Amino acid sequence: MGGRGERPAVTAAGFEFATAGRIMAGPGRAAGLPGVLAGLGSRVLVCTGASPERHAELLAGLGLPAAVFPVGGEPTAELARAGVAVARGHGADVVAAIGGGSVIDTGKAVAMLLGNGGDPLDYLEVVGAGRKVTRPSVPCVAVPTTAGTGAEVTANAVLAVPEHQVKASLRSPLMLPRVALVDPELSASCPPPVTAASGMDALTQCLEPFVSVRANPVTDGLAREGLRRAAAGLRAAYAAARTARPVRTWPCAACWAGSRWPTRSWEPCTGWPASSAGPRRCRTARRAPRCWRRSSRRTCGRCGRGRRTSRPWTGTPRRPGC
Repeated sequence: MGGRGERPAVTAAGFEFATAGRIMAGPGRAAGLPGVLAGLGSRVLVCTGASPERHAELLAGLGLPAAVFPVGGEPTAELARAGVAVARGHGADVVAAIGGGSVIDTGKAVAMLLGNGGDPLDYLEVVGAGRKVTRPSVPCVAVPTTAGTGAEVTANAVLAVPEHQVKASLRSPLMLPRVALVDPELSASCPPPVTAASGMDALTQCLEPFVSVRANPVTDGLAREGLRRAAAGLRAAYAAARTARPVRTWPCAACWAGSRWPTRSWEPCTGWPASSAGPRRCRTARRAPRCWRRSSRRTCGRCGRGRRTSRPWTGTPRRPGC
């Protein structure tokens, strides 16, 4: 163990890391969507938010026969079934999801069901059969318009099942989007409250893995960079949202937050029971300060040294910086 003030070396006995097959980030990147889709399929299902007209220019230039499927709220198992029906009726062989986390989760769920068949409840955890996803999803292209969960680079989709009053995940590395197009200009029109709540979501999801006992050098780097960008950009992003000006570095913080998903063993804030009321980003924003204040002097699960760490709801705490 190093001397006082030294940072112990981070070692990982073994870990896995997976993210979207290709990440294209930067202002104007959304303009590359037609070319990306043309290389993946011939007919596209486009999942959007409740107002597809917000992206009328982007939709008009896709260059492929397209069926638009609006997502008006948080995704449900029934919504995923409806999306699959529309996709099959259109003969879609590629899915594009243009919107926030709910839209992208819907797109990933539809793409997985098109590739594997069956019903969402066949694969859902907790309330479903939990069947393993064995075949690749049809190609899915994620185009986020908010900067929060980083759903564009995660391998799961959260669906509500109202009859059970719970939300549960479809989960498999085979659900990772083929391409993530991260364009900060698309988030410029987000209302300030959505920008603030989504930003707290991204910040929290970068902090949690950084103090996880399942962290590894790859996710440490992503979480550290995401925290730096989130801390520097949240206020600026909120101010910019009031004038519809994009903050170019901000969506990358959400992308890094999603990329650290393999460390999700310690999540006192974002792992709150999914049946809680309200959109998840708002619940996270409300809880984050209270969760971070729940701290005490504990022993780090990685190096054995004492340091103030947030008290986890499960697992062994990790000393920040270890």
